[in-house]
Amino acid sequence: MPADGSPPATPRPYVFKFPKPTMELFEAALPTLKEESKQCIKNLLSYRAKHARVKFPLSQSAAVLVPLFIGRAGDLYVLLSRRSASLRQYAGDTALPGGKVEPQDLTDEDTARREAFEEIGLVPDRERVPLLCVLEPFLAGNQMVVTPVVVLILDKTMQPNLNESEVTSIFSQPLASFLASSFPFPPYRVPDPSTPYHTTTDWEWSEGSTIRMHRFLTGREADGVKPVFGFTASILIYVAIWGYGRPPDFEFQPPNAPTSAQQIAHALLTPSNPLRLACEGEGIDAHMVAASMIECDKVSQDWRRPTSEGTIPQHAAHAITQKIQKAVNERHREMGECVESGERKVAGGRSGLNERKEGDAKL
Repeated sequence: MPADGSPPATPRPYVFKFPKPTMELFEAALPTLKEESKQCIKNLLSYRAKHARVKFPLSQSAAVLVPLFIGRAGDLYVLLSRRSASLRQYAGDTALPGGKVEPQDLTDEDTARREAFEEIGLVPDRERVPLLCVLEPFLAGNQMVVTPVVVLILDKTMQPNLNESEVTSIFSQPLASFLASSFPFPPYRVPDPSTPYHTTTDWEWSEGSTIRMHRFLTGREADGVKPVFGFTASILIYVAIWGYGRPPDFEFQPPNAPTSAQQIAHALLTPSNPLRLACEGEGIDAHMVAASMIECDKVSQDWRRPTSEGTIPQHAAHAITQKIQKAVNERHREMGECVESGERKVAGGRSGLNERKEGDAKL
């Protein structure tokens, strides 16, 4: 205990920062790397998320790992898992390894790596499995903020160790296949002629907006493997667009679709939403977080609808943004009125005290 008798300060955990690998490392380790794959890795290494410093409630935060590796022909593949049929949620679905943030996790990368190790045995070794980038957060189930973490498996000697209570099997899919609308696999994977490789479903959202969900076959449906769809498909399209620097040969989202930031902000401002309730429970100002999301969204690029030249045009769903901004402004006004009212009360108290002092002096 210190000499002044005060209790010792609780030591803060050390956060070890690992520098991102360079392209020279990948070229040396992967001699078969195709030029397109090399450019994809380079683009992902240079990716910077705009909302990386926004604080979300831990109880409604999660992360998924997007594990990439180089195939024998030099193409990039993503490792996917088939969830156990005994799970209570999303049983049997095709998914990326991941899960909710736990108290010991210092970063989203820690969460994603820990979950991948627990589910498929992917060792959280930053030398053999270096980080490429941490992406913008997504909203899953209209209530959970999920951050994708992209890594590249360099060590091809690593063997999976599946947690059978969570994962039945793992398989790979070409990353570029999530930019294609036609069946992109080798001839030995025979597609079902009655089912298109890529299909979409549009869902009504808010303020007349629409969210598009995608579905891709895996070529393994005859073995009981479900297609890649929904939330997982959106993440992989996102990664492929930014990595390869070109649009898919289909429309990713309709023109009136909200951005991920707008979806999260909307959930934060909905009183009954679990994300909003979690903010209240953890002492986080949901309005301030929503304002931060929208502010970042104004300067970030819209990754959903790249142009044919490969650039990402600026987009804003005005009705949604205006509604969110109005709610944030009302919150700021309420806070300002509370502060002003408090100042008036203090001033009034001081005025009364002065009057009493003056009265006492006169007596």
